Amino acid sequence: MPDAPRRRLGPLLALLALGAAGAWIAYSRLGIDHRRRMPPALPGRQACLGSDAGGLSFYASGPDAGVPLLLIHSVNAAANAYEVRPLYRHYARTRPVYALDLPGFGFSERSDRVYTPELMTAAIHAMVAEIRQRHGGAAIDAMALSLSAEFLARAALARPDDYRSLGLISPTGFDKRYERRNPSGSDTARAVAACPLWSRALFDLLVSRPSMRFFLEKTWGSPRIDEGLLAYDQVSAHQPGAEFAPFSFLAGHLFATETGQVYPRLDRPVWMVHGTRGDFVDYRHADRFRGDPRWTVDVLETGAFPHFERLPEVTARYDAFLARCAR
Repeated sequence: MPDAPRRRLGPLLALLALGAAGAWIAYSRLGIDHRRRMPPALPGRQACLGSDAGGLSFYASGPDAGVPLLLIHSVNAAANAYEVRPLYRHYARTRPVYALDLPGFGFSERSDRVYTPELMTAAIHAMVAEIRQRHGGAAIDAMALSLSAEFLARAALARPDDYRSLGLISPTGFDKRYERRNPSGSDTARAVAACPLWSRALFDLLVSRPSMRFFLEKTWGSPRIDEGLLAYDQVSAHQPGAEFAPFSFLAGHLFATETGQVYPRLDRPVWMVHGTRGDFVDYRHADRFRGDPRWTVDVLETGAFPHFERLPEVTARYDAFLARCAR
């Protein structure tokens, strides 16, 4: 193409791009419902719990007797307690079970702030204190999914007497980050993403139904995702303030942990399970723990949410681990 037409084409394409962006921003503000009615993800939703991490929503079910079990969902653009639904419903038949909506997700406070591992750990501390107060101060079992396993590990290091055991499902931090020191998020990236002019429109693109399906298929390593989770994620991601915690996640603020300095120091029994399919299968440092008597490491032919795919096998292995802890 001659130089003169090319020079004329550049500004035209820029104007078209600006026009498309403006049209999407307008559609996001006027055409997308950001206040969809959101039902509880699980049975037994409780009154909001005040804490240093802000208002926390949680669920409680099951009999009063037995060692309480706390379940903690993962962190992603549309995370919520529905991610632990199979485990919650299963264990509510035999023991007291709780599920926490982390700050910025579900029914918990979704205010405009920087979300950090310290904030998430403070939320776990508050939830565990509430559970122990309800059950006579007994130490609990706790299980966390994906990135939240790092937050749970930090909480257990700070207050080990709170826990009888720890369960980690598809935990992050066993890949190349295991040996990294002090990774930190980008304030600039978060500020750009969270600019009020386009933040909601940008997030709406990220959590569109095709985008969510794409990322869930990566999580599952298969197109056979849980359709109920996708449907609930759509509702959860279209609530006021739904973008704030994910923007901190995408900017890297929630990955500021030194997993190689955290996981080896845990002195409670730890059960870890992960799958072999999808985008989340880098566990190159997991072998470090296979000979440790405190750790039990299981691998299943699943994606990163094995409790959705093979619940009976997941619970059987977890129960066998707990039986060994009780000896």
